[in-house]
Amino acid sequence: MKFSGSLIALAVLGAGLTATPALAREGEGLKAHDVLLRVRGIWVAPTGQSDGIVPALPNDRLAVTDSFAPEVDISWMATNHIGFELIAATTRHSARGKQGVTAGIGKVVNTWVLPPTLTAQYHFNSNGKIRPYLGAGINYTVFWNEKATDGLVAAVGPTRVHINDSIGYALQAGVDIDLNRKFFLNLDAKYIDMSPRAQLYTTALGTQTVKTRINPVVVGLGFGVRL
Repeated sequence: MKFSGSLIALAVLGAGLTATPALAREGEGLKAHDVLLRVRGIWVAPTGQSDGIVPALPNDRLAVTDSFAPEVDISWMATNHIGFELIAATTRHSARGKQGVTAGIGKVVNTWVLPPTLTAQYHFNSNGKIRPYLGAGINYTVFWNEKATDGLVAAVGPTRVHINDSIGYALQAGVDIDLNRKFFLNLDAKYIDMSPRAQLYTTALGTQTVKTRINPVVVGLGFGVRL
């Protein structure tokens, strides 16, 4: 899992920060019922590829392109260490051929992705100015405005695309760094289990089905504010 290296690195960073007195200075700290609003720029990098396109092209493979987008999340602290975060963002991606006949076409499908994700987090060093956290939770992904590309239409005729919603787990690591009593910087990384199934209704090949393991790493950098 490509995300594991980032997760371990951030966890080690968190352990180091909490163990270093010079960095663990007393700050405003986190308290039960605090509400944190963050705005990030995110990079969404899929790590997987598809199974075959069946029944017509079982040896073909598709991969999903990266995307950049703004993201908003809100966290509610149940205690000074335990919080719950919900993110809201939508990104645009393309599926492109990586093997077989579709490799010669390039991009075959464009889609927008809406992946609301809820994580439970543990915040280390909750009274400090530098506060690492780890989280885990659940993701539900909706795919919308799915369309076949001109290249696919030229190859197999008019094509209608439907991508099923996906549900899976999410893992998270990050750190908040106070700028003052109200505002802070945030660095965050997530791995999201995302494996939707798509149906392609084509003129030349009939109905085709493909399962795609998107499984993105989502890296974000931004600012936060205590409400």
